[in-house]
Formats: sequence, C-alpha cells, structure tokens
Amino acid sequence: MSLDPRTPVLIGAGQFIHRATGLDDALDPSALMCEAVRAAATDAGLAAVPNPDSVRVVGLLSWKYGDPAWVVANQLGLTPRETAATTMGGNSPQTLVNGTALEIQRGELDLAILCGGEAWRTRMRARKAGDELHWPTSPPDQMPRLLGEDLAMSHPDERARHIVMPVQVYPMFETAVRAAAGRTVQQQQVLSSELYARFSEVAAANPYAWLRDAKTAEEIRTPSATNRMIGYPYTKYMNSNNDVDMGAALIMCSAEKAAALGVPRERWVFPHSGADCHEHTFISNRWSFAETPAIELGGRRALELAGVGIDDIEIIDLYSCFPSAVHLGAQSLGISLDRQVTRTGGLAFAGGPWNNYVMHAIATVMADLRAHPGAKGLVWANGGYATKHSFGVYSTTPPVAFQHAHPQDEIDAMPRRELAAPAEAAGSATIEAYTVMFTRDGAPETALAACLLADGRRAWGTSSDTVLATAMCDGEWVGRTAHLDPEGVLST
Repeated sequence: MSLDPRTPVLIGAGQFIHRATGLDDALDPSALMCEAVRAAATDAGLAAVPNPDSVRVVGLLSWKYGDPAWVVANQLGLTPRETAATTMGGNSPQTLVNGTALEIQRGELDLAILCGGEAWRTRMRARKAGDELHWPTSPPDQMPRLLGEDLAMSHPDERARHIVMPVQVYPMFETAVRAAAGRTVQQQQVLSSELYARFSEVAAANPYAWLRDAKTAEEIRTPSATNRMIGYPYTKYMNSNNDVDMGAALIMCSAEKAAALGVPRERWVFPHSGADCHEHTFISNRWSFAETPAIELGGRRALELAGVGIDDIEIIDLYSCFPSAVHLGAQSLGISLDRQVTRTGGLAFAGGPWNNYVMHAIATVMADLRAHPGAKGLVWANGGYATKHSFGVYSTTPPVAFQHAHPQDEIDAMPRRELAAPAEAAGSATIEAYTVMFTRDGAPETALAACLLADGRRAWGTSSDTVLATAMCDGEWVGRTAHLDPEGVLST
C-alpha cells in the first residue's frame, strides 16, 4: 500500500520534569514546555527544533501568559504562521492530536508543535512564601487561536451548594459504581487500592513520573499522617497529584514532511482514528452516576474506525485522576482491570499537571509502540467530572486514512434526569451516591449526596452536621432513605 503524503504522523515526543529546590532555580511553564519541545526534536532524530506552521499549547492554570504559544515560539526562536491554545479540560491533549491530524490530512498544515506544561508546585511555593513571580507574558495585543469546545461544567444549583470540585464528585462516582457492582465498602476499597498499587509500580519504573516510590495497596487505602482522607472514600494517594512542575510536547506532521526532514521511519507513529464527545454536561442531569455512555459510544466508534476491537489493543492508557474514572472508563470500554491500563503510572503517581497529563500519556505510548512495531495503542482522555472524552488509536503501521467521529447527537438523545429544586424535593429521597469531605486535620466535615425522588428526578442533599458526616463514613449509604428539607439540607 502506498502511503498518502498527507497522512498525519507523530515523529517526536518529549517529556520534562523539574524538581526545583526553591524559587531561585524554578522554571516557569513556558520553560518546561521549551525543554520538552527540544526533547521531542531529539527524539525525532533532528538536530534542531523544526520551524512549524503552528505552535499549539494545552490550556494551563499556573500562569496567565496571554498567548502561551507565542511565548514558547519566541523562546525557541520559531516563526510559526499561527499560535493556538486549547480550552480547559483533561481531554484537551488528545482532542488536540485529533484536530491537528484532520488539519494535516486536509492540507491545512504541514507541521505543528503541540505542548503543555504546568509549574503548579512552584506557583504554590511562591504563594505560600508571599513572593511575586516575574514570569514572561506575550505582547498585550497577541492572542492565540482558541481550539476545542468550552463547556460550562457545573449546574447553577451545583454551584449554589459549592459542589464544584473534582475531589467532591469523583468519590460520589466511586460509591455509585460500588453499589451497582454489589460490592461492600471494604471490597471496593481493596479493589481500588490494589488497582492504584499497580499504577504506583508503573510510575516507579517511569523516568518521567513525579512519584517513583511504589506504594502497597494497604498504604494507599489506609489514612495516615501523610495520606489523609480528602473526600470519603478517597485518601490522598487516590487523588490526582497536581503539585508538580512538568512539561510534555509532540511534533506532528504529514508523512511527506517527515520524509523531507529525514526522520527515520522507525520513529513514526500514526494516529489511526479518534473520537470526541461528552456526557450530558451537568452531573445533575446524568442518568446514572455508575455509567458513562459517552465513553462507551465514543470509544467504540474510535475502535471501529481503526478496524479493531478492544481485544486487539495491546497498549492502553486510561485517564486516571481518581479510581472511579478508571472503573468507569474500563467498564464502558469493555476492559478488564486485570489488564495493565496505565503506561505512565497515572495522575496520582506519574503526576497530574492539570489539563496536560494525557500529552505525557501519548508520549509514553509512542515509546511503547516503537518498541512493539505493529501493535495498537489506545488512549482515553477525560475532562471535567467524567464529562468530556477524547480517544485515540495509534500504531507504527500506517492507516489507509485517519478517521474521526463526533457522535454527540446520539449522546444528547440518551435518557437524562431532571433536577428538582430544593423546595420541590422536600421530603423523603433515596441516596444514589455520596461522599464526605474531610478537614485537613482528618475530621469528617460535610456530607454531600445525590438523591433520587419517587418521580425519578434527582435532588441534591448536603449537611454540615458532623455527627451525620461521621456516620456516613461507616457502612453503605447508597440505597438508604434520607430526608431533604426545603433548603436541601440532608438528614436521616
């Protein structure tokens, strides 16, 4: 089969971590990205960073650059004809690969540099010390092209109850998944901690992982001075670790450009297919907290377009901000958790640099595929509260053509629940998912519960009663009858 010269191909991947001893030797995110871009050029076998048509940066939180891609290009001495940045969300790196592949295939680009970085560890150190950071910015009138879909993640009623953080929502998914599977609280804790123990072993062998000391399952699930409970049933080791300074980059081009640059063919990794979609935007409207139908449909479409089934995939990296994300992703994609489902060690151990984790995952999968020519790899990226999903299938073997699916209309037509206002929900309700948020001192503080009413609508219940919050950390509360007052205060 002759290779279409417009076939998109990844030719270089770079990762960089920086363990600054203080603020004096710290690097800003753009510097981390530049180091990763240089590493990607070296990975491709190039003597220098090639001048791209586009520099594209994953949306970041550590610093407001104005146009971060312009800052990166300027520091590298590049003169791209455009600079771009993505919307927020952990799905962004894979979505960026998918969109760039389509533009290359259509002849709109020949070569693009994709990168992302966060220096959150340094940013928090500076804040704690009361020091002002003097990191670079772009000229005031320099604005990047915005890539991706910008969704509002939280319903107004969720915001009113301050249910706005992933550390609150993903533990609720865990309780729903547990109850749906018929497992006890202890059985689920053992299952999730054993899963994450295997992740920590992968991170221990990954030179680009932030935490490289393997943890036992018992260490992961047992609260301690260094592993406090954050949102029941999750200890700190079950949470994404964003206290990192990390950067990653990919160099992507047409097959014709790769050949012209002289990149050895054994360095080429082809995107075969991709898919992008999202669940019902607000968790208040999801049909179930134990199911993610958009992952099921989007993943199936990506596999079908690549002409493979899930059992044909040898190399997998599932998004892993919290154990429930892995449970939901594996369940929806038909993947047994007995398989190795992380290549990096996941966001808790390899590091969770906000939106950019998946660029590290893709870079790692590229190395795995080069080591196993002809194998297929699958990457699933997730943003929000298991909300936005992006999938990519990769191989060193070229596809006939890159193909992409966006099955959003089918997902939007799927069953959804209406949210009852607090006054309408007053009375008895059944708890379907819950969590208890802890203080930094390790005490149960606030109970949060998603409840179902007799008419099938959902309602939120919250309580700052520490007696109730403590009680909800003992035994199974999914399926119990609770009482909601007209303000949405939960009691039993």
